Amino acid sequence: MTFSIIGTGNTAWFMATKLAAAGFSCTGIYGRNADSARSLADRIGSTSYDLSNGVKDDADICILAVSDHAIGEVVASLSFSKAVLVHTAGSVNINVIKDVAKHTGVIWPVYSIVKNNLPETKDIPIVWEASDEPAKKVISATVNAITNISHEADSSQRISLHLTAVISNNFTNHLFAIAEQICVERNLPFTLLYPIIQQSVNRLASLSPATQQTGPAKRHDTVTMHHQLDMLRQHPQWQRIYEAISVSIMEMYKD
Repeated sequence: MTFSIIGTGNTAWFMATKLAAAGFSCTGIYGRNADSARSLADRIGSTSYDLSNGVKDDADICILAVSDHAIGEVVASLSFSKAVLVHTAGSVNINVIKDVAKHTGVIWPVYSIVKNNLPETKDIPIVWEASDEPAKKVISATVNAITNISHEADSSQRISLHLTAVISNNFTNHLFAIAEQICVERNLPFTLLYPIIQQSVNRLASLSPATQQTGPAKRHDTVTMHHQLDMLRQHPQWQRIYEAISVSIMEMYKD
């Protein structure tokens, strides 16, 4: 099968290198930055093109791997009759590309991809969607070539999953950053928290997180909670986060 890529960022690198390694042939890398497009094209033995000159309709699948807010602008200049056009955004409806291609879809890797540290494993979950049977055939073959974990879902389901990814990944990482800063301020090594963090993650493999909640909010220990809120008095934003999460926990375990 053949593919083309629009974009030169993290997801573009992930998709291009994975598909090339799986034996797919790339007909071109299209980007606004010539150096970035050339770098990715050289990596997989393909050719780079200036996106402003248009995109050729010469591949089985064209992967639109640009930022969420750029999709609408880029799509306005596209037109496909042969290639299946897919975007890679978790939070964007498939309909945003329906008017520029006969066959469309979505391929969303459920992973925080960094092009300088691309995962080598095939165990990166990919959620995908197809507009029709011809698109489904091409997209499923593409997805199965690069992952062992795939799930077909419509836009509503995928957008909901993206919300859960923000909560479980982006939000928790921000909490880690807050915890690290508190450790720095109190001259404590953040590494002391690694085992308990890893313990929580490991439990997810066999237990529901709802059954594993611990801490003062779960116990409705208001004395400890008030004391810890006072400890955060120099960081009112962190106080609000602590209070909001504590209230949510107490509400979930009020019985």
